[in-house]
Amino acid sequence: MSKRDLKKYLNELNKEQLEEQIVELYHKFSDVKVYYDFVFNPNEDRLVREAKFKISNEYFPIRGKRPKMRRSVAQKFIKHFITLGVDAFIIADLMLYTIEIAQTFSSEKTIKQELFFKSMLSSFQQAVSFLIEKGILNEFKNRVEVIKEEVIQQNWINSYEFNAIVERFEY
Repeated sequence: MSKRDLKKYLNELNKEQLEEQIVELYHKFSDVKVYYDFVFNPNEDRLVREAKFKISNEYFPIRGKRPKMRRSVAQKFIKHFITLGVDAFIIADLMLYTIEIAQTFSSEKTIKQELFFKSMLSSFQQAVSFLIEKGILNEFKNRVEVIKEEVIQQNWINSYEFNAIVERFEY
């Protein structure tokens, strides 16, 4: 069904029928429930705290397990926040936090998996692209610079690529 057909169909329904359909969608699909829960109670602070806790738990687990260091956990939160329409500043903060917590971890433990460094570079590229796209790079420029400097200081195998990304927007 096209968007045009959907609009035509919805215009044919009266207010009660529309309400009935929305309530049915709310009960039937968890994504709809999550969306409306957020729209009517946008407690972004709580969502961000929970996301940061779960992301940091990937690197510094509370229950003494081995760290899993999965980038996918952070990516799911970021994608979810984008879908919900969370403020771009909050999403950008979470994107950079993900890299910063990984850097904190790598400063304490030696990481031998090349995939870790590759995935952090990918996260960094996505974060910088997001900042540029949303026009908020200047507000986060210091954090981006600090991340780059930390990569160089820790002598990551791909520090050159991090540096190249930052150099592109410095001129």
